[in-house]
Amino acid sequence: MPGDRTRTSWASRTAAVTLALCTVLTGCTGSGDGAAGAGGTVVLRYTWWGNQDRAARTEEAIGLFEERHPGIEVQTSFSGYDAYKQKLATQAAGGDAPDVMQLDYRMIDQYASGGILLDLARPEPQAILDTGEFDQGLLGTGRVDGKTYAIPVGRGTETVVYDTEQWEDAGVAPPRAGWTWSEWADAMRQLAERTGKPGGTDPGQSEDAFEVWLRGQGKALYTEDGRLGFTADDLTRWWTFTDGLRREGAVSAAEQTTQMDGTVENTPLGRGTAVSDYNWDAPCSGFLPLVPSGITLAPTPSGEDGTPGQYFKPSMFMGVAADSEHPEESARLIDFMLNDPEAAKILGATRGIPVNDAIREDIAAGLEGFDRTMYDFHASLDGKLDPPPQAPPSGDSALQTTFQRDYDQVSYERMSPREAAENYVTQAKAELR
Repeated sequence: MPGDRTRTSWASRTAAVTLALCTVLTGCTGSGDGAAGAGGTVVLRYTWWGNQDRAARTEEAIGLFEERHPGIEVQTSFSGYDAYKQKLATQAAGGDAPDVMQLDYRMIDQYASGGILLDLARPEPQAILDTGEFDQGLLGTGRVDGKTYAIPVGRGTETVVYDTEQWEDAGVAPPRAGWTWSEWADAMRQLAERTGKPGGTDPGQSEDAFEVWLRGQGKALYTEDGRLGFTADDLTRWWTFTDGLRREGAVSAAEQTTQMDGTVENTPLGRGTAVSDYNWDAPCSGFLPLVPSGITLAPTPSGEDGTPGQYFKPSMFMGVAADSEHPEESARLIDFMLNDPEAAKILGATRGIPVNDAIREDIAAGLEGFDRTMYDFHASLDGKLDPPPQAPPSGDSALQTTFQRDYDQVSYERMSPREAAENYVTQAKAELR
């Protein structure tokens, strides 16, 4: 992207491209289309990203919501994160945002400043949404310029998830709290040597992994005023570290890494070509049918002096389109998904550990399987992690793609880590302007 491009609103920068896409795909319609069903039933569109487990539970919860509210019909759709992010951007820029949408931490500022999201502190939705039992610190992460644009759904954190049986059979010491990036790298090498496959996914392509690595050194991805919190030297060191492991065969090859699309099915671990993966905890339920021998969640590595880079963050948010024709019904759906005890039992921890304190305690005793695994994983980290960073500035969502693209140049050996890092920093500074 040109370094001298002036900043315009996010929507206007993409509108022309979006309209062209809509013409070709004939898939974009006005937000009023389908707003009312037979007999005056209100029809809401609700979209999210996730795996099949999350989809099945969501559909069950939505079925309960429709039983409780016979005048509302909810049309749902979901996909993997990467495809979801692109589709939502296209819909939003074309004026066709769904009534209720799932949002990532990195999307809030972008969509709020672009005029896509409804201020949920307005009287109509505020009268419906009950956030009295929510963790107030996490609740504040959905605010931009004093207005509430999104409500956090759950609390999540990153993890090194691994095939329990393969790791144990390899005779490699299991991950421990406070292990360092050097110890993680040694484990990847040992696993590769003893199993004949990479120890884990190459984390060089992940901006999330880079942020944890930075925080372990007392640095940050962004400063409080929304500028880069690191230098090209920092990124060069990270990519030199990860690329070296790739060259050794300790982590996944470029051909495997570039197949990833935000779904667990297309990770090297999900494909059976690596022993571990670096991911967020909630989506890891999708590994259960792919790794029959079982999986384990482990803390992410710390800095060499033991400084933790890992943190708890809102696993995702729910927001309402600013131009939704049914803001009250949309708010009612969000309130149900986050506050209804029966819905909470259905959803479990599939979107992270609930941020509603009462709901979290209410469902704890009944959690089973992976939900219990996640709950116990969080409990093992409580009180040991530093506070989360503030929500990323507008532009970060696009920079995630840029980050992956520039690292692809490294992993395919088309650019050196230094060249790619300098290229990324230049583009990032232009995007953040």
